[in-house]
Amino acid sequence: MEKKEELEKEVMEEEKVEKEDSIDEDQLKDEKPEDIHEKDNEVEDLANRLLRLQADFINYKNRVEKDKEKIYTYAAEELMKQLLPILDNFDRALESVEEEDGFYEGVKMIYNQILKVLNENGLKEIECIGEIFDPNFHHAVFAEETEDEEEGTILEVLQKGYLLNDKVIRPSMVKVAK
Repeated sequence: MEKKEELEKEVMEEEKVEKEDSIDEDQLKDEKPEDIHEKDNEVEDLANRLLRLQADFINYKNRVEKDKEKIYTYAAEELMKQLLPILDNFDRALESVEEEDGFYEGVKMIYNQILKVLNENGLKEIECIGEIFDPNFHHAVFAEETEDEEEGTILEVLQKGYLLNDKVIRPSMVKVAK
């Protein structure tokens, strides 16, 4: 007897759910075309807002990616700037040696290792001698009159300049032909 009652309850619940799910034709007749038009406009407005929100999110995501890339690319810039005077001192020390002995060779090897590591991390020396002066890469300290060279040609490098990933972190100090 209990099973029969349970089955009847289940059947009644299913019929109730079906009635709730079915659309009442009288309700449709009561809805005005203005209400339908309003709802269509509301749906269209919501769809447009969703599209704009998605576009904003994509733009934000792209902007964050570019910012991250810049941070990683130029994160070492400050460290590189601090190491440049050390490279200058190595250059001066190697140029001042009168006799190339074992000590000289050891210091030169260390200098070359440091340069290799810095070059692998994006540091490049700005090539100057014989080039035309470019204020974006060079800082003219002296001008010398010469007959051999064209005006604006770099004659001598007083301090090396460096690029870090194609960005000038220190311009070359140069002597230019007048």
